[in-house]
Amino acid sequence: MSLECPIAPARQTKLVVRDATPSDIATVTMIYRHHVLTGTASFEEIPPNEDEITNRLTTIRNNGLPYLVATRDDVIVGYCYASLYRPRSAYRHTLENSIYVAPGCLGIGIGATLMTALVEHCEAGPWQQMIAAIGDSNNHASIALHRKFGFEMTGTFYKVGYKFGRWLD
Repeated sequence: MSLECPIAPARQTKLVVRDATPSDIATVTMIYRHHVLTGTASFEEIPPNEDEITNRLTTIRNNGLPYLVATRDDVIVGYCYASLYRPRSAYRHTLENSIYVAPGCLGIGIGATLMTALVEHCEAGPWQQMIAAIGDSNNHASIALHRKFGFEMTGTFYKVGYKFGRWLD
């Protein structure tokens, strides 16, 4: 399976956001693998395999939370999910979001479409707050996306991750 964007940006076919299914795991794993190996949005250094991604999806679903994929022409071009921020009970009304877009598909609105759907799903539930722990202060695209949706910067944990030979905020 190619890691290039499977759609031409000029094509205006409809982007569809739907619940992820077990048959989506291979593509979701491939997209995440790319981001782990090439970027700093995730502080993971070793990409998880399909079994681990399946376990993560199951955990999220068992908590009643959304795990969504975006498709265009039946090809997955990104995914997102909301997870519990922390396991302690006082945090039960706080979620953390994660959004990953297929390589080559960045900057054409897929992240914003996923964020819209994710926020709508979560607003229908009992949660009070959604946060984003954005890996790397230089992740300007993610910071801009979150600002577009009303997220506010509340703080920075400086040099808490080490990846690709450098310290990351």
